[in-house]
Amino acid sequence: MAAPTAPRTRAGGGAGRAGRPVPSVASPRRRASDVLVTAVLVVVAVCFAVPLLWLLLAAVDPGATLQLRVPDEPGLDNFAAVLTPETTLRPLLNSLVLCLSAAAITVVVATLAAYPLSRYQLRYGRPFLYTVLFATGLPLTAVMVPVYSLFARLDLVDTRYGTVLFLAATSLPIAVWLLKSFMDGVPVELEEAAWTDGASAMQSLRSVVAPLMLPGMLVVGIFTFITAWGNFFVPFVLLLSEDKLPAAVTIYQFFGQYGAAAYGQLAAYSLLYTLPVVVLYLVVSRWLGGAFTLGGGVKG
Repeated sequence: MAAPTAPRTRAGGGAGRAGRPVPSVASPRRRASDVLVTAVLVVVAVCFAVPLLWLLLAAVDPGATLQLRVPDEPGLDNFAAVLTPETTLRPLLNSLVLCLSAAAITVVVATLAAYPLSRYQLRYGRPFLYTVLFATGLPLTAVMVPVYSLFARLDLVDTRYGTVLFLAATSLPIAVWLLKSFMDGVPVELEEAAWTDGASAMQSLRSVVAPLMLPGMLVVGIFTFITAWGNFFVPFVLLLSEDKLPAAVTIYQFFGQYGAAAYGQLAAYSLLYTLPVVVLYLVVSRWLGGAFTLGGGVKG
């Protein structure tokens, strides 16, 4: 009777069943794959970094072109040229009004819509959620023609509040999904205690649920704000007066006829246009870290 043999292990690069070496953590094949993955990641990082680097260099280059180069005589002439009320300040103010209003309406309406979906066993709750999820995939270009016709009948074309309502409506589906998920994490026992003390459903939503899910509401508000901030198509179609256009639309004024463009001013304007979103993200993300920790502590 043959003596039993010890099982072969993969550690150390032993031989496989067919006699071929099995690659291990320290094998040359693993190192080659690591080098390949690192090279691919470096290429991807360069693809993202080069446009941003061009933006920073072209903004301080009076003779900027499409080529990435270090300016011979860097200066702030491009910023001085675009920092005028008509070119930058008024469009940025219009963008702030449109995006903040749309974010506020979206958060309030989505919270009210997510509450019954999270707290009650609705007969058509799941089909409704699937319908909402399907609505997030509808492209805006497919619905803009009937929306423009409806807005024209209701005399909402070239009005800021009409544009705000449409921006908020387009953000509602994903906002309802996100806020329902945040609301599911709030213990129902806390609401039941409030109901025992005589609070109504709306009072418990306002006094108990909303404070605990405040980080989630801020996340949805920021997401809606950033989405509306970069939206070019909706205000371009619905707003006609030049003094009502947001910064996302007025950026086209740096492109002239026959493909000519003021690249230096365009880069400076793009940096100013991006600055509010970056500042908002840095400020709120730092505050959200502590808020999420506090929410977890309350839940536990």
